[in-house]
Amino acid sequence: MGAIIGLLLHAIGGFAAGSFYIPFKLIKKWSWETSWLVLGFAAWIFAPIIMAWFTVPNLWEVLGAADFETKRYTFLFGMLWGIGGLTFGLAMRYLGIGLGMAVALGFTAAFGTLIPPIYYGTFSELLQTKGGLIVLIGVLVSLIGIAIAGKAGVLKEKDLNVEQQKEAVEEFNLSKGMIIAIVSGILSACFAFGLAAGKPIAEEALKFGVKDIFQNNAVLVWILWGGFLTNFIWTIALSFKNSTFGDFTDKSIPNKPKNYILAIAGGVTWYFQFFFYGMGTTFLGEKYEFASWALHMAFIILFSTLWGLYFKEWKGVSKKTMRTLWIGLIVIIFSTIIIGIGNSM
Repeated sequence: MGAIIGLLLHAIGGFAAGSFYIPFKLIKKWSWETSWLVLGFAAWIFAPIIMAWFTVPNLWEVLGAADFETKRYTFLFGMLWGIGGLTFGLAMRYLGIGLGMAVALGFTAAFGTLIPPIYYGTFSELLQTKGGLIVLIGVLVSLIGIAIAGKAGVLKEKDLNVEQQKEAVEEFNLSKGMIIAIVSGILSACFAFGLAAGKPIAEEALKFGVKDIFQNNAVLVWILWGGFLTNFIWTIALSFKNSTFGDFTDKSIPNKPKNYILAIAGGVTWYFQFFFYGMGTTFLGEKYEFASWALHMAFIILFSTLWGLYFKEWKGVSKKTMRTLWIGLIVIIFSTIIIGIGNSM
């Protein structure tokens, strides 16, 4: 039963992650950096503090209780993840929701899933149990599904001419977008490393009486603060370079309050992926917790691809491309079932 709840929580988190860019796309007359800065304040400063305040007793004591090395590495991995998150947004900008997420998350899933158990020396233990082998098979199937979805994205680019591509994604740039998506995918895996490094913070939270399901909320604060720092520096630098600080005060920009609401909505939605991810990991147990990352990535790709279909990013592609896309999605869904079965054993 715990595995099913864990899968459901990861699905909700994946839906949130796959949906955060939707309100962002609706912002008008603001530069990308202005929108991203407002989103960042909501996603990485206010939302984690507010949710941790309601779910973690004695929050400030918990945040300060762990040793300095733990907090430093958790924050550092958050900074590296922040660069991945920043470039993730740029990947969406240049590749669109469907292809951008498939490429970036493919690398994120591979690194974030397999490196922690290898680093902590528990990978060999997984090979010695039936449940562990099934979970690993599920992770492998998940990565195959992600790769197939990415292949569909590549076929899509071959099917559409430049005008059709830009109709779906205004600033479409395949070469720039692919490089950014790869960098984003590798660095975004640091979020999983941050959760692993922040384990002592979660343990301190448990000592203060926090419920098991909310133990990672205090860890999220340190990770997301680190992520905010790198994003803040970059967006401020871009604002100086492009002279876009006027976006906040320019009275000629219509519906400015709507822009704030949309950016904040995107940020809060982004945060909720981590909120539900953190809860989902607690239901998979320490032994199979590493599989949470593959599940999270799989659900994000599933829902983001469906959004891409809704926004007609795949309009005009061949039947072969659509067939490849649906095969990838089906394989991803099948992988979550395999991981759930292995975890229950």
